[in-house]
Amino acid sequence: MIYLFLVLIFFTGVFLFLNTPRFGKTPKGKRLKRIQKLPNYQQGKFQNINLTPDLTQGATYGSVMREILFHKDKRNVPSLPIPAQKIDLFSIPAEEDCIVWFGHSSYYLQIGEKKFLVDPVLNGTASPIAATTRSFKGSDQYTVNDIPNPDYLIITHDHWDHLDYRTVKALQSRTNKVVCPIGVGEHLEHWGYKNAQLIEHNWYESEELEPGFSIHFTPARHFSGRGFKRQSSLWTSYVLKTPNKRLFLGGDSGYDSHFKEIGKQFGPFDLAILECGQYNKNWEYIHMMPEQVVQAALDLKTEYLFPVHWGKFSLSMHAWDEPIKRVTQAAKDHSLKLMLPQIGEKNPLEGKDYQEFWWESLAD
Repeated sequence: MIYLFLVLIFFTGVFLFLNTPRFGKTPKGKRLKRIQKLPNYQQGKFQNINLTPDLTQGATYGSVMREILFHKDKRNVPSLPIPAQKIDLFSIPAEEDCIVWFGHSSYYLQIGEKKFLVDPVLNGTASPIAATTRSFKGSDQYTVNDIPNPDYLIITHDHWDHLDYRTVKALQSRTNKVVCPIGVGEHLEHWGYKNAQLIEHNWYESEELEPGFSIHFTPARHFSGRGFKRQSSLWTSYVLKTPNKRLFLGGDSGYDSHFKEIGKQFGPFDLAILECGQYNKNWEYIHMMPEQVVQAALDLKTEYLFPVHWGKFSLSMHAWDEPIKRVTQAAKDHSLKLMLPQIGEKNPLEGKDYQEFWWESLAD
């Protein structure tokens, strides 16, 4: 009886935890009916363009767990604080076009006198359990209060390292519009956002934000889910067109044919922001290897590549700086120009000549 009682308490605790607001909600009602009519929603979940197994052939969840527990690189987390900057974002002249990276996949983009905030995770963790997946020391330079009111909050998908409940909740009253893949709006409405604030679409759909600005929802090869159920909401990349720039906002993705198709339809780009970290041979279909990131940039026909999804959280087993070292070398081999700012540094969208690589100061 004691054993059964303890089991009951455990499962009751898990149930209550999974139903806390941070987990959001799965689509229902009119949103679900809309989703069920979409061609990329089949068998009760969203699908990638091409077959995308969770794990590479030969890998099992058991073998992956053993690698995570026993075979992480010794430099998986930096031994010293990340060198980073902090500037007053409110003081940037409205007419100045720039980008400020907050680490991982979070960044502030000011262009054409409009303010865009992408996948902000400013809460020190990329997990529902605060004590796990902590940000690297030194990488948390900015809080929500340091961010000017966004004209557009852009979310690529609902994973914890891209959609942070506390950050997004705090921004609700200060945000004009939210751009998100279809299904993610259910989380946001549960957290207090109004339906009128949401621009929520499927792949191959687009929206004119205002004169001179448009955003196109383009494919990615990934998955979604904040709990046990996967792929109830969509994951996406974006093409952002402004009066004088054309940008690709990548989100998470494995390498596939969609990059070349996007390059043909929307390229060339002035800047492509692509994820380059948290990869592993065991899940190569859903995250690109660094060399594939450079190939994707070439497929997109971009002038500059900005590699993100590294430098703040450890979500794989590789050394914390391995992604950027490999991307840098691969880009050099293909004469591709890179954008490589420190966390918190104001960077012009035209790029600049980097004489030093900031991560080298942390080499063991």
